Amino acid sequence: MTDPDETTGLTEAIDRARQADPAAFDLIYRALHPGLLRYLRVLVGEEAEDVASETWLQIARDLDSFRGDWDRFRGWAVTIARHRALDHCRWARRHPHLPVEQVPDRAVPLDTADAALESIGTGEAIALLTRLPREQAEAIILRVLLGLDAKSCGQVLGRRAGAVRTATHRGLRRLERLLTEKPCPAMPGSAVTPTTDPAQLG
Repeated sequence: MTDPDETTGLTEAIDRARQADPAAFDLIYRALHPGLLRYLRVLVGEEAEDVASETWLQIARDLDSFRGDWDRFRGWAVTIARHRALDHCRWARRHPHLPVEQVPDRAVPLDTADAALESIGTGEAIALLTRLPREQAEAIILRVLLGLDAKSCGQVLGRRAGAVRTATHRGLRRLERLLTEKPCPAMPGSAVTPTTDPAQLG
């Protein structure tokens, strides 16, 4: 989470970046990119770096039209990232001979859900999140790691704020249960691998 002073500074950086200040753009990039990349890894696996690059290119291109503070910017940027992930999934479906790389399905040997989230940058932790139902994994990434509120998260996912809160709560409870288990085969219906069906992201 960003503190109030940092949030104010990042909002000011957005305004400067809109005026073509490269240092300001670098500041907002460094503040947002790690969480954005984690989110994309849950959606598209090892293709996340490419999708993130496309996302930042669009952010840079459209930044002049953006109006709002840091919180609104995060929601706007995540929405762009999700749309780029949808585009990637559609492309993958049209090119089935070029399979999307799978994220290893391996649980993280940590004691609590909070500990797992602290190490979410590791491949093991990403694999753990992909064992959750997709809507729960997305809600956790957006709310807990990127710090979006329920309303902003709902706008990104096309869901009501209450549904986002419920998905986050259930996902964290399920994550705690997974952490107490030994690595095991994926449960039916879980998002073990990045989806290549845009309808499932919709």
